[in-house]
Amino acid sequence: MSIALTDTERAAGLRRMKTVATGLLGVMAVIFLVAFALQEQYPWLQYVRAAAEGGMVGALADWFAVTALFKYPMGLKIPHTAIIPRKKDQIGTSLGQFVEENFLAEDVVQQKLTSLGVAQRAGTWLARPEGADRVAVEGAALIRGAFTVLDDDAVQQVIESMVRKHVVDPPWGPPVGRMAARIFEEGHHHRLVDLLVDRAAEWVDANYDVVSRVVSQRSPTWVPHFVDGLVGDKVYTEFLKFVRAVQADPQHDVRLSIDKYLTDLAQDLQYDPAVIAKAEEIKAGILDDPRVHDVAARAWKTVKTALLEAVNDPDSELTRNFKSAVRDFGRRLTTDEELAGKINRWISDGAGYLVRTYRSDIAGIISETVERWDAEETSRKIELQVGKDLQFIRINGTVVGSLAGLAIFTIAHALFG
Repeated sequence: MSIALTDTERAAGLRRMKTVATGLLGVMAVIFLVAFALQEQYPWLQYVRAAAEGGMVGALADWFAVTALFKYPMGLKIPHTAIIPRKKDQIGTSLGQFVEENFLAEDVVQQKLTSLGVAQRAGTWLARPEGADRVAVEGAALIRGAFTVLDDDAVQQVIESMVRKHVVDPPWGPPVGRMAARIFEEGHHHRLVDLLVDRAAEWVDANYDVVSRVVSQRSPTWVPHFVDGLVGDKVYTEFLKFVRAVQADPQHDVRLSIDKYLTDLAQDLQYDPAVIAKAEEIKAGILDDPRVHDVAARAWKTVKTALLEAVNDPDSELTRNFKSAVRDFGRRLTTDEELAGKINRWISDGAGYLVRTYRSDIAGIISETVERWDAEETSRKIELQVGKDLQFIRINGTVVGSLAGLAIFTIAHALFG
């Protein structure tokens, strides 16, 4: 695993390599001087001199080539030197074009994403407890951040405007009438009618004394008490028989009357202006301005408090359910090939669209960034990145030059003496 170096460490490494390369040039110069001075006395030193001479030429040539990339050699403004400082804008543009054409090509990005199997890898990570925990932690932080940024008054205004738009402002009569008509048409109200009739029968059956007392209280004072008792008993008996008849007969006139009344009411709510206006009055009484504002405020406060308490408690039901859902989704991604393939296609198509649409803008970041750099700073940055390796060119040039000088001298001496 490679470890990223700091600029200070790169600068130190570059200085060491420069010292080695320059020192090797110095060694070649010393060897050349000694061999040149003693070659008449020791003819074999001619070969050493030729090797040292070639090494110096190679070292100087490569020093000039490497230096010319980043600055003017010895400060002399020789043509075609200080290439990076002079050509940094063109280099940035060329680099941006190279990245755009070779790395931000739609087919390249899509092929890479397809080979990665993003959905399967994500599923494997999400299926693990630590993956689900991490998603829950990040989601909780996102919710807390959102609630911190959101203005309570603004959110309440949004909720209030939505309540007005979708609940308060639209007329209630027609939609309520249509819904009621459908309910009555399908007979769903019969259970409610049955319940009311059953409760009425139970009440009458259990309240004989109440019925008798009401009859007695309503009879004239001159009527004897025993007559009140007889009348009360008769009224109670008939009333009970009536209620039980309604209870037992699904087609009883009372039930049919209720059905007709409810059906007519549903129609009137849809088409009768007077009934519609009455419904609007009822709505206005229920949802006046202060109440709407209060509903919005309480709704937002309740939602905010509940969510914050849930996300701040790692053992809350919401957090546990969320983690369970994340793990289940992760397992589905690893086992359901159709789902994983669909998500991979979505990711690939999305990345392809982004690259196809914005690749010029993305690559333009490179050229624009390089253009903003100072020329000397740009040269320094690039030299820190590659300068250490370029010093090997000087070293190799010294070695290759020495071998070449020795080979040339040996061949020439063999041919011409």
